[in-house]
Amino acid sequence: MGRRVRLKIAARISDLARLQAYRVGELLQQKGIEIEYAFRASLGDQNQHDPLWKMPEKGVFTEDFLGDLRSGAADLVVHSWKDLPTEPRTQTRVVATLPRADSRDLFLMRRDRLDQARASRRLRVLTSSPRRAYNLKSFFATHLPFPVDDVDFENVRGNIATRVKKLFDLDVDGLIVAKAAIDRLLEAHEAEFESSRAVLREALEKSHFMVLPLSVNPTAAAQGALAIEIRSDRDDIAEALKQIDCAATFRAVEKEREILASYGGGCHQKIGVSVVSRNYGDVLFLRGLTDAGEVLNRADLERAPIEIVPAARVFPRAGEDAAFFTRRPLPRGEWGRAESAKALWIARDSAWPENFRAARDAWIWTAGLTSWRKLAERGVWVNGTSDGFGETESPQLDALAKAMGHELDWLKLTHAASTRGSMPICATYELLAKASGPDLSGRTHFYWMSGSSFDRALELFPAIRDAFHASGPGLTHEHLVRRLGRPTIPIYLDVEAFRTALGVRKL
Repeated sequence: MGRRVRLKIAARISDLARLQAYRVGELLQQKGIEIEYAFRASLGDQNQHDPLWKMPEKGVFTEDFLGDLRSGAADLVVHSWKDLPTEPRTQTRVVATLPRADSRDLFLMRRDRLDQARASRRLRVLTSSPRRAYNLKSFFATHLPFPVDDVDFENVRGNIATRVKKLFDLDVDGLIVAKAAIDRLLEAHEAEFESSRAVLREALEKSHFMVLPLSVNPTAAAQGALAIEIRSDRDDIAEALKQIDCAATFRAVEKEREILASYGGGCHQKIGVSVVSRNYGDVLFLRGLTDAGEVLNRADLERAPIEIVPAARVFPRAGEDAAFFTRRPLPRGEWGRAESAKALWIARDSAWPENFRAARDAWIWTAGLTSWRKLAERGVWVNGTSDGFGETESPQLDALAKAMGHELDWLKLTHAASTRGSMPICATYELLAKASGPDLSGRTHFYWMSGSSFDRALELFPAIRDAFHASGPGLTHEHLVRRLGRPTIPIYLDVEAFRTALGVRKL
């Protein structure tokens, strides 16, 4: 940097954009760099009427700042990265980002519209995204606690507080917004954002919420990430920004944008793409409809290929995953205390007793989508899911909980022999071992969905110890590592991904 100790950061004038610029500026100030800010409206801010996907200009929130960088009026611009066009720049470049916020979408539904929506079996939802409308129509039909025959998506524009206000001003039931925007504003400490925080807190108190899973609703490429853009020849600034750059976020976002660009890019696309980086690999969720009419629906974990084997050597076949035990419900005296819990993590839908009544304001989180759907069929409002990533996957609800004064002391509903993990458990049923299970003779490749099933299978068929074993992420994986004494156990997102990797399509 030489003698240069002051940088001017430019950004849009909206609350969220200013807040994002402040977070970047704070980190640079901690590195001894003086900061000043320049905020102004972009073309997208000035036109609040047309849907974004109908506006002909690319980068309606970002292009206005190119001239500032080229002229030197600003040294860097902080963008919401999803607003940047996927086409490469010529005179500017994105050189850094911060750790990504929660990239998922948040669905808010007015409490006072719940009975009306249940009676009409129809939902009216505000969103400005064709991607959300395409990917969520079928989800809302099956994962709300009442049947839905029709979902109408209506355009909404404006900053976050404005959109939230429209939820209650218009004749609609719900609103979908980027959760990262809500979280950032709720966590803002500056006094200038207090009015926006107040709007959000009031809206949350008057709404039910759902955090929409990436497996169903991959987000806009780069959603939740910030892009720090500079002039291409400013290597001195690029060097300074290396000090605050999050390389993992940068890599994941670049991959998402490359995938979106391969289908044409742009906010008009009905395409969601999310890359989730974990210590066992990158998970790619890709879902939507291309302009050419191609239906996209992928959930991939990058793995080394494994040998193709005959279906007869693979476990489980259909229905075999639960074939070692029967389930016996425990009496209410064993689990009644859970009915007053404020945060319930549901290992599987069968852990929810038939006559269970959760506290009115309890937050419900499920291990996967199947349990979510089955609980919804029983009239339970589910707030979100770990999406098959395991119970160690953080729900990332702290900002919402703090804003609503909610206690996040999770209690897991599961069976009596469950492996204890990061949260206390409440057993609602017990597993009774069958005298025998499926014949595992000749099976060589196994995918386990519970540690209990593996233990029972090993007890009945000790020879399988040396076979190929795999699981999803989470406690079952950790259990296999311990029991088998292997440093690594292959991870697949689900049993279907495992079967596909083995070349087995149907069992």
